Amino acid sequence: MARQEQVLVLEPQHELKFRGPFTDVVTATLKLSNPTDRNVCFKVKTTAPRRYCVRPNSGIIDAGNSINVSVMLQPFDYDPNEKSKHKFMVQSMLAPYDMTDMEGVWKEAKPEELMDSKLRCSFEMPLENDKTHESESNKTVSSSTSVKTEHSVLPKSGSASLDDGEVKKIMEECKRLQMEVQRLREENKQIREDDGLRKRKVTSMAAPHSSGMATTAMRDEGLSTRVLALCVLFFVIGVIIGKLAL
Repeated sequence: MARQEQVLVLEPQHELKFRGPFTDVVTATLKLSNPTDRNVCFKVKTTAPRRYCVRPNSGIIDAGNSINVSVMLQPFDYDPNEKSKHKFMVQSMLAPYDMTDMEGVWKEAKPEELMDSKLRCSFEMPLENDKTHESESNKTVSSSTSVKTEHSVLPKSGSASLDDGEVKKIMEECKRLQMEVQRLREENKQIREDDGLRKRKVTSMAAPHSSGMATTAMRDEGLSTRVLALCVLFFVIGVIIGKLAL
């Protein structure tokens, strides 16, 4: 009696493709779909069991559901002149309604109850053109990203340079004003020393009345100097605050 036609739908149907390089594990995915209204038992077998790891390699697919099987090719020395002779077979059968032991079901299955599908294996290495195209694509993406980054950064850099220029001018102005204040302080100090010397001379030579007048005059002169220094200091602070506000 002829075997039943496979009820599972396989994707891909006829060939599993493994794309190198094969210096590491390469995985291909096999999708098994059950379009029937019965649960289906399945097994995945290969002619090269030492070269592949299949997860899951057996199980039950419920009615109307599907499952992805990962077929992992182990690393090996690839020879482009050697054609792959490896094959896979997906074996299936309708699950009994009263199934309790799946292994027992497989052992007791009749040949006419079994269904199977076979798939070839093919190995492919990336072409140099593909590598070049991928490299150029990566460079293009990288270049466009760099251009976008430059465009987004340039306005900020320009603004930062202008701010630095303004700050530099303000610092120079502050330095100049500080030097001016220092000069005024030195002049004020010199005036005070001159006042002290004049006071001693006036005290020794003039009458008490004249001495009082000279002292009052010196105090007024010293007070004027202090007022001038304070005005300059307020002017410096006003300039700094005005520059920062702009």
